[in-house]
Amino acid sequence: MNTTASASPPPSVPRRGVAWAGGVLYFAALVVLVGGAPLAGAGFHAVGSLLAVSLLAGLLRRAPAAALALILVGSPAVLLTGTDHGPSRFLTFLAVDFALGVVVATRRGWLPVVAGAVTFTVQFLALGLFWHQPGTLLGTAVIALMALVTSWAVGTLTRERREHAVALRTQEVAEAVTAERLRIARELHDMVAHSIGIIAIQAGVGSRVIETQPAEAREALRAIEATSRETLSGLRRTLVALRQTGPVGEPEAGASGASGRPPLEPAPGLTDLDRLAAATADAGVHVDIRRRGTPRPLPADIELSAYRIVQEALTNVVRHAGTGHCRVTVDYGEEELAVEIVDEGRGGTAGTVPGHGFGLVGMRERTALLHGDFTAGPRPEGGFRVAADLPIPEPAGRVGEGVR
Repeated sequence: MNTTASASPPPSVPRRGVAWAGGVLYFAALVVLVGGAPLAGAGFHAVGSLLAVSLLAGLLRRAPAAALALILVGSPAVLLTGTDHGPSRFLTFLAVDFALGVVVATRRGWLPVVAGAVTFTVQFLALGLFWHQPGTLLGTAVIALMALVTSWAVGTLTRERREHAVALRTQEVAEAVTAERLRIARELHDMVAHSIGIIAIQAGVGSRVIETQPAEAREALRAIEATSRETLSGLRRTLVALRQTGPVGEPEAGASGASGRPPLEPAPGLTDLDRLAAATADAGVHVDIRRRGTPRPLPADIELSAYRIVQEALTNVVRHAGTGHCRVTVDYGEEELAVEIVDEGRGGTAGTVPGHGFGLVGMRERTALLHGDFTAGPRPEGGFRVAADLPIPEPAGRVGEGVR
């Protein structure tokens, strides 16, 4: 058992205490500022009170409404006790507007509305009671109102932007979960359907000849065993990938070589088509594989998707086409990989039997995820054709050469 304890987050009580201690220091700073500098110049107390608001940073983050209440008490206190009677002393209300913007940005419901109403009332009562220069009161009131409205608008835009970002992240997570579920469904369907189809056919063959042809029955049982082991290996690889908690390529503890288990086989690719053709031949369908172009390693997602498309198409041939032969063509182009599966069976029934339509859907989805083209349908001359063109990403080196 792992005895290493994870680092626990620091308790919130000390942080809350520090935040409220900042509120106490804020009032202490205002008392020292007003009482210790009675002969200061114009605007000194107002600017000093603005700087003192920095002591409320922790409280603004944890309890913005409480911080606004403290500033609403402290700012009028500067007006009452300060010796400066000029217009600049009203600069202290900029701190009130800032705190109001924080409340609007971080809270919803009735609280921002009440905070805005109280802030408006306190500011304009202070202007009416402490303004000593007739003729300029209206202009100052308009400026104060504009500052208050601006803080409210900035706070609202900030909150809406944050909520929109949260909604986008939630939507991205939901889409990622849906895409992963579809990917798992495709992988399990393509892997299991092919194997179960071969197992069913081999089991039927074995049951019919077990009395008269024991050798063929044994061959059918060996094919069933090999197919079952391969399917179990694929299922184990898929389940381990689902249980993986670390970064990609780093399996979960207990699923790695350190646990004494053998390493997992790599995901199938185009090099495994011959083995797939041999398994399909055991089920009674001979597969003629043709390769064009220069075979070369391709990105893992393209290799796996091409293999699964061929696998599912061969499964449909075995189960629905009613023919003993099909052709698989793999064309390695410069910019795309083309895969074609053609049979001479019943045509329209291949892959379209009611209740068995997930194969074509899965092949089409795999191709679309790689921004390729997929076609499937009966051939005019008879039989069924499945074709997929998968674009090959430009190598990094060639991209750089094109830039130069």
